[in-house]
Amino acid sequence: MHVHKNDIVEVTIGDDAGNTQAPTIGKVLRVLPDKNKVVVEGINRVYRHLKPSRRNPQGGRLSKEMPVAASNVLLYCGTCRRGVRVGKRYTTDGAKERFCKKCGAGLGLMSKPNPKYSRKTK
Repeated sequence: MHVHKNDIVEVTIGDDAGNTQAPTIGKVLRVLPDKNKVVVEGINRVYRHLKPSRRNPQGGRLSKEMPVAASNVLLYCGTCRRGVRVGKRYTTDGAKERFCKKCGAGLGLMSKPNPKYSRKTK
């Protein structure tokens, strides 16, 4: 998947999607790769109504975030200050990293350095 846990993402489609002047941004809390969904903090909130019980004598409404499709979010680039498409490349020491397709800035490492993929300088 193009997003991981603790990434900052912009929601592009859905009820909670922002617009170009005020994008909706949130932190990824959980990734569900088998369902191709992510849970984003503060996005797609629903209420579960609880009846009074011994554990919860008051009852009330429990608010929680529900998963959204991973295709409806873009990884947030701090340089561009917007959600961007992501590419993958190897750095000079052989580590795999994600990068912004718009400005080329690195968005975090995906793997440890592997000498097999390092670029040899002569």
